[in-house]
Amino acid sequence: MSKIIAIGGGPAGMFAAITAAEKGHKVVLIEKNEKLGKKLFITGKGRCNITNASDIDVLFQNVMSNRKFLYSAFYGYDNEQVIRFFESHGLPVKTERGNRVFPQSDHSSDVIACLTKVLRQLKVEILLHTEVAEIIAGEDGAGGVILSDQTKLLADAVIVATGGVSYPQTGSTGDGYRFAAQTGHQIITPVPALVPFEIKESWVKKLQGLSLKNTAIRIYSGKKMIYDDFGEMLFTHFGVSGPMILSASASIKPTYFENDLQLVIDLKPALDTEQLDKRVLREFEDAKNKQFKNSIHKLFPAKMIPVIIELSGIHPDKKVNEISKEERTAFVHLIKNLPMTITGVRDFKEAIITKGGVSVKDVDPSTMESKKCRHLYFCGEVLDLDAMTGGYNLQIAWSTGHLAGESVE
Repeated sequence: MSKIIAIGGGPAGMFAAITAAEKGHKVVLIEKNEKLGKKLFITGKGRCNITNASDIDVLFQNVMSNRKFLYSAFYGYDNEQVIRFFESHGLPVKTERGNRVFPQSDHSSDVIACLTKVLRQLKVEILLHTEVAEIIAGEDGAGGVILSDQTKLLADAVIVATGGVSYPQTGSTGDGYRFAAQTGHQIITPVPALVPFEIKESWVKKLQGLSLKNTAIRIYSGKKMIYDDFGEMLFTHFGVSGPMILSASASIKPTYFENDLQLVIDLKPALDTEQLDKRVLREFEDAKNKQFKNSIHKLFPAKMIPVIIELSGIHPDKKVNEISKEERTAFVHLIKNLPMTITGVRDFKEAIITKGGVSVKDVDPSTMESKKCRHLYFCGEVLDLDAMTGGYNLQIAWSTGHLAGESVE
């Protein structure tokens, strides 16, 4: 029986500890916070999107960085096994739109409670309020850790599952990158991912809190379209957010942000330009003796009307029957192509995940063991792995955590 130290009480660390303990190892799980699963608690708006129930090829399609690295991890412990794990330990789940899997209770705290219960059943020693200062590593590889109070804890293997740097208030402060750098690993510069966009135009602030459903977006770098999607978005005091925007942020390479990008919103994607023109004509016909500002309430949410009027260039008091064909054509074009300028993304405090981290070139994909330092393993978000929203990032954590826990000796 070996002694294993797992650093980080998030999903990957807890799963690695559970798997190693199931194999008969003596496991110590170290967490610097006052409780386990602090970031897990806020995922999925506090509901915890455990995984995604789609076929495994869909899981791979939704991984944005280094998907080939995950073959052993995903095939070794897939989404169906994750669901079975939780249900067999007394946590029933449900599948919602987009194959997103949640606990039936809608409480992330129940997911954490389930994992904690299993850890205790397996007699994993849990050290809370405990911070690791460095990893003990020599010619024979990793042999334990030194805590911030200089206490040495020796072990036969060390698993690093410290997460990235998103939501630093939950304890994700990049400790794992420091441990990796100390032991000779390359770090791919971390950047915020699944994060809202900041917008240049001041009128966006007037729409703060407005949510749009069934909307289409396109993002351009110069004349080149680099992203398009359909779904839900939200206006904020600094720009735009919501599921569609967060997904877009994960797909756009950091280098694109070196120049301003253009975000174009199609407010009526179900209608082509000709159909929309007929629809606008109908509204104008019904209100031909009214002022322009009182004729378009059926086309937009109330909060949007003053902004659309301002951007249209048509005087709000102009009578509808005096609007020219050119003005109407430009108005229809605006509805299909509402333009704004993306100046950047929000910082790590608002990023759901981190893109970048420990280079996967330095880690064996079939075991999660370091190629640079024997008996040292990495799993979860500390690695240069990230995926779209929908439960895919947590699946990476469970799968890589399980593989690390299974591989330690």
